[in-house]
Amino acid sequence: MGFVYSSEKLEVWKESKTLSKLVYKFTVGFPDYERFGLVTQMRRAVISVCSNLAEGSSRISAKDQAHFYQIAYGSLMELLNQIIISGELGFIEDSIVSQSRDQIEKVSRMINALRNQRLNL
Repeated sequence: MGFVYSSEKLEVWKESKTLSKLVYKFTVGFPDYERFGLVTQMRRAVISVCSNLAEGSSRISAKDQAHFYQIAYGSLMELLNQIIISGELGFIEDSIVSQSRDQIEKVSRMINALRNQRLNL
C-alpha cells in the first residue's frame, strides 16, 4: 500500500467514508428531478465531512486542525438536515434515515472529541 497519511489513521475519517458510501448508495434511488437538488447537496456535504477531516489532519497548528474539524461538523449537520427532509418527502425509507442518523451520531461524537482535543492543547 505504501505511505499512510495521517488522515488515513483517523478512525473518524474511516467512519466518515462509511457514511459517504452509504449516502452515495441510497441517493441513486432518488427521483431524476432531484439529481441536481438534494442528491448533489447531500453528496457534497458528506464528501465535505471526510475532506475537511483529511485537510485538518494535515495542518500543523492545533487551532488550524480544530477549524477544519469544525467545518466537517457543520457539513455533517447539513447532511443530517437533508436526510431528515429526504425521509419526510418519502425519498428514503425510515430504516435508511435511522441507519444514517446512527452513523452521523457516531461521526459527530468522534469529530467533537477530536476538535476538543485539539482546542485543549
